Amino acid sequence: MNGPSRCLSVNRGVLAIVLAAIAAAGLCSTVAAAPTVDAHGQLTDPALQTRFERITGELRCLVCQNESIADSNADLAVDLREQVREMLAAGKSDDAIFTFMTDRYGEFVRFRPPLEPKTLLIWGAPFLMLLLGGFIVFRVVRQRSRMPLDDGPAIGP
Repeated sequence: MNGPSRCLSVNRGVLAIVLAAIAAAGLCSTVAAAPTVDAHGQLTDPALQTRFERITGELRCLVCQNESIADSNADLAVDLREQVREMLAAGKSDDAIFTFMTDRYGEFVRFRPPLEPKTLLIWGAPFLMLLLGGFIVFRVVRQRSRMPLDDGPAIGP
């Protein structure tokens, strides 16, 4: 009885040690893979930090309205930067982050909204105004060219 039961308990012990080592290795690799933030608030992965800076530079601070969330010190901008940082750390794509922010805060949150049917008027309005102004100038010049010239002497009473 000493032989088989002792072998079984040794196998269980070895199995427990192997499983613990696998679990620890899995946890260590998960912790090492997760991007961390340094003391200055920057992501330790340079590629993620570059993406973070580009994304936050393209999102408008809803409090300041003329600054990006990268440049603003408003509480909302700080929160939005933290959300972007968390989404990047979670592995979200740039499009997913922009979609989330646009769905939550509207098209105004983006400095450069994408060209869509609903934003077509915004993108096309400057060109329409330029064409309208050119048409008005053309009509005024054409009307004035048809008017008679007053080059003759003035006849007085």
